[in-house]
Amino acid sequence: MNSIAPVYNEDSGTPARDLNGSLDALAPVFKASGDPMRLEILRVLQRDTFGVLELSQIFEMRQSGMSHHLKVLATAGLLEPQREGNAIFYRRPLQSGTDSLQDVTIHRIFELVDQVALPVHLSTRIQEIRNQRADQSLAFFARHAEQFREQQELIAAFELYAEPVAELLQQRSELEGWQQILEIGPGEGAFLAELSQLGESVVALDNSKDMLEKARATCDAGSLHNVTLVEGTTDLLRQTHAGHFDLVVANMVLHHVPSPADIFADATALIRPGGSLVISDLCSHDQNWAKANCGDLWLGFEPEELTAWASDAGLETGETLFIGLRNGFQIQVREFRKPD
Repeated sequence: MNSIAPVYNEDSGTPARDLNGSLDALAPVFKASGDPMRLEILRVLQRDTFGVLELSQIFEMRQSGMSHHLKVLATAGLLEPQREGNAIFYRRPLQSGTDSLQDVTIHRIFELVDQVALPVHLSTRIQEIRNQRADQSLAFFARHAEQFREQQELIAAFELYAEPVAELLQQRSELEGWQQILEIGPGEGAFLAELSQLGESVVALDNSKDMLEKARATCDAGSLHNVTLVEGTTDLLRQTHAGHFDLVVANMVLHHVPSPADIFADATALIRPGGSLVISDLCSHDQNWAKANCGDLWLGFEPEELTAWASDAGLETGETLFIGLRNGFQIQVREFRKPD
């Protein structure tokens, strides 16, 4: 009976990768990446997700030209479009979990371009985009601080995600013995009473002065004397509190921040080795009204996105819980740990 003998690499004697069809798939990848401008676009999209207009602003290029570059990169599999309401944003594809030659090549290209430092002018324009997003979010909360709870509960009642998060933290606290806790974006401070019982000291960080005043009233009413309210952002706090916290919590915050991936990087810097990051947030959805009514910058996230951002930041994935809501939304509660 005839059999097909395996092909071996001449140097190592090990079976070679099956290349049937692979070279045809590689050709558009190399063609699309063989342009300095497109490589710079890939570098800019290392962790961020940008729309066509934002990328045109960053590169000072006409929208038609930028759209062409993005179409070529997306067709080759180097980028993937992501719909956010009526707008299309672009990001790098998530790890597929396969070891196909095409996927390996694409992520090897990412590794190489990431070794090149971003030029100062691009970094400056990226920060301008983030500031614009942050100003948009701040303006919303300044206008709707008095109706914060009502606005948020259009999507999910506080108890629906707070209780599962609290249960997870209570189970962990018996083993961990947390002392220093940080909550990012405490809102009106409804979860601070829970955190104040779990640790010796709690820092509540928010960039909205209006929301901090709400949280202050909550702390005063509940006599939460071990809670310190801080106005600012995670990238500023890490300059003074690196490795300070045993636990960082962010409840329904990521979809309001300009660059969600940065929260993972900043949290990793803020957490001591062996500490934890616990996040609750929306799964990806298509209900665009949440942007206008609730001040959302992002329409939720795929679980794989959070896992990828955490892995890139050096965190390991722990518990995962999904909560389905009657109005069609789904919440994910995620635990990540910083290795000892």
